[in-house]
Amino acid sequence: MQAVTLCISTTMVLILLGMVVFFVLTARNLSAHMKEHLTVTVMLKDSVSVNDAKLMCRDLYHRPYAHAIDYISKEQAQREQVKELGSDPTEFLGFNPFPATLEVRLKADYANRDSLRWIAKELRKDGRVSDVAYMEDLMNRVNSNLSRVSLVLLALAVLLTFVSFALISNTVRLSIYARRFVIHTMKLVGASWGFIRRPFLKQAMGIGIIAAILAIAVLGAGVYGLYVTQPGVDEIVTWQVLAITAASVLVFGIVITALCAWLAVNKFLRMTAGELYKI
Repeated sequence: MQAVTLCISTTMVLILLGMVVFFVLTARNLSAHMKEHLTVTVMLKDSVSVNDAKLMCRDLYHRPYAHAIDYISKEQAQREQVKELGSDPTEFLGFNPFPATLEVRLKADYANRDSLRWIAKELRKDGRVSDVAYMEDLMNRVNSNLSRVSLVLLALAVLLTFVSFALISNTVRLSIYARRFVIHTMKLVGASWGFIRRPFLKQAMGIGIIAAILAIAVLGAGVYGLYVTQPGVDEIVTWQVLAITAASVLVFGIVITALCAWLAVNKFLRMTAGELYKI
């Protein structure tokens, strides 16, 4: 019965730990995903032909900061603006005022203020470019908010690790407390501390493995539900996130239960017979 109670309580704690690890990793992927969808708009001069624009796209793809590049011709820009505004400015202007543009999506590591400034400066040096525009304020807000979320999740992970250790430690100590006289008897007949500890560690690690498997199953069911209800979530919740989360839960389950059992058994091994009766 004590083993079942320990397994259930350990499973619940590992589910919470797994959720924190999952959210920390997902937040990191979400940060990269959002940064890589922030664009730098490169406006081309009217004299730049389609072939020249495509050559420029090819050149930009070789730059270390380029994640993806979309070419928008003058005609496509006009169609998009007509669709948004509901009117065609070429009817009263007599010409197409919209320039051809390159929408450059940056790699996540370059989506910050300093990188943007030197990237824009480099792009403006190209004779085919008339101007470069990007939403610096939006990018700063995104980076600031994502940093706050990451810090909160990290603090929560550290706090929950200590809390989980305390909860599992108390549960393990209670299960070993009931056999404290067995430990003392084995010590009296000359059994070494390592020999006495071994069965307790094996049992604790076995419970940790079972609890981890149950926790992974529960978390897996939750992730499956997320995939079903939220199409496109696989871009953020990748197999790497799932593998690291599952591995973390398994390692936590084994290490924490084994460490708690080792500490609890050592505590009773150091006690005398009189001290065992007093607790």
